[in-house]
Amino acid sequence: MWGLRLRMWLLTAVLFAIIYAIISMVSYSLGIGNFYFYLILSLVIMLVQYMLGPKLIEWSMQVRYLKAGENQELQSMIKSLAMAANIPAPRIGIARISVPNAFAFGRSIRDGRICVTEGIMGLLDRNELRAVLGHEMSHIKNRDVLTITLLSVIPIILYRIAWQFLFFGDRRDRGQSNTMVVGLIAFLFYFLTNLLVLYASRIREYFADKGSVELGNKPAQLASALYKLVYGSARMPKEAIKDVEGMKAFFANDPSRALYELKSLKDLDLDRSGTISDSELMALQNKTVKLGFGDKLMELLSTHPNMLKRIKRLSQWEKA
Repeated sequence: MWGLRLRMWLLTAVLFAIIYAIISMVSYSLGIGNFYFYLILSLVIMLVQYMLGPKLIEWSMQVRYLKAGENQELQSMIKSLAMAANIPAPRIGIARISVPNAFAFGRSIRDGRICVTEGIMGLLDRNELRAVLGHEMSHIKNRDVLTITLLSVIPIILYRIAWQFLFFGDRRDRGQSNTMVVGLIAFLFYFLTNLLVLYASRIREYFADKGSVELGNKPAQLASALYKLVYGSARMPKEAIKDVEGMKAFFANDPSRALYELKSLKDLDLDRSGTISDSELMALQNKTVKLGFGDKLMELLSTHPNMLKRIKRLSQWEKA
């Protein structure tokens, strides 16, 4: 766990070092003695995203928050998980989306919100749903929603800088070659930092999986829930998956990869019961997961870890 945490800290430091270097280079190219203008611009973008982010998510995901007394079992489940996590109980919402999933968001621990989609409610049993909710509760406890939001601003800033210098730069004053070099370097770092942000997103999923187990959920219950979410998403129409494409980083799994992942997961369900039992998960402990080039490339460009690798890690926490 500390290995994952150390990687996240180092990654955050690297990303902010990159943006510092790029802004300094841009400032020098513009003849600005310091980079306070771009620093302030960066902070303003982060502040706007911080303030408006939750409302944009609510609107995009068609979230309706539960009232007191409504769906008491779901509310009781989330309140007990919040007590176990020692954090304030988050607001609970239902997203009017047919794709089965759950997600967490908010500005802080006290502003946390956990939502389930309409599609997940009839798909998972109580223990599986609790395991997924524990995963989302851990996202709030770890404050990684805010972290990934702030990190995501860095590629956006670099993209804007690259676009400005490549296509709208004033080449008469600064020289065409100098302008093009700055633009190309900014674009290169935009691509690299985007990969690093995706890597950070994958790390946080491992954190949340471990957090769900620490909140009292069995690894097999979360593994079974993830398996069902993949299966449920694979059965959805392409139009439904496309509608949530822009928000998939918030989900417990990536629904757009469900059809592909289902092929590699089918052998985990040895008795073909539609679930992954304790014994089936333990059978994975001594197996080696080997990814082909296509799998590695797909994971590199994804917000979520390869699902077979992820369930393999869950098997390492399963006790005999």
